[in-house]
Amino acid sequence: MNNLSFNINDFAKFKQLKQQISMLTAYDYYSAQILEEAGINTILVGDSLGMVIQGNHDTIGVTLDEIVYHTKAVRNGARNTFVIADMPYLTYHTDTKDTIKNAGRLIIEGGANAVKVEINHLNTIKHIEALISAQIPVIGHIGLTPQSVNMFGGFKIQGKNEQQRKHILEIVKQLEHSGICSVVLECMPHQLAEEITQLLSIPTIGIGSGIFCDGQVLVFHDVFGFNQTTPKFVKKYMDANTLIKNAVRQYIADLQGMQPSINVSVN
Repeated sequence: MNNLSFNINDFAKFKQLKQQISMLTAYDYYSAQILEEAGINTILVGDSLGMVIQGNHDTIGVTLDEIVYHTKAVRNGARNTFVIADMPYLTYHTDTKDTIKNAGRLIIEGGANAVKVEINHLNTIKHIEALISAQIPVIGHIGLTPQSVNMFGGFKIQGKNEQQRKHILEIVKQLEHSGICSVVLECMPHQLAEEITQLLSIPTIGIGSGIFCDGQVLVFHDVFGFNQTTPKFVKKYMDANTLIKNAVRQYIADLQGMQPSINVSVN
């Protein structure tokens, strides 16, 4: 963890150099190992594991213990990559001491270099400030924050009207002032994402928010085609679903074609 090819200072450097920051999710040892060997800048252990690993309809049920578990596995596979761990639902909403304790587990037990916090309310800012005061690096996350899906009435684009736009801009300004090193912009109009990117001195990481952000993040299983249905904004770089199914079918066919070389009788 002390020999990172991309470290916390590089967020600002990449922004200054107008160099795109690459980020993908991972949840296990082998996926993380592949991403590190391929040269990814950052890996996110997202609470999206609730959907792509556990098969749930949202991320709300993911626990802190589960994120710790998966972060450990990712760290073992990517020892020299900047790893970010999601803070699950209700692990940073009530008490600042609990927030620090929960984030500390992700750093100490999981081996993460930073935590990601979804922000849909200004009251959350004080918890982020507490984390940073405790020397825990924080990545913000605004726009469509999946943990707020029940407040949004579903997975809907945020920032489409002027009221939402002003709300998001107010949050993001306070986030930068709090000391976060980067912010994820999820599913908002590309014009708003571009406005935020130009407004902030910290880099923006987009997901479904257009091409004008300072970097992009996508879900591993979407990018490589494990999921048969993916969001419209996702570019599939391979069709793993079909490749694996064909490989399994070939394995089954090979077994059916095998003939035992020795007849073994059971007495």
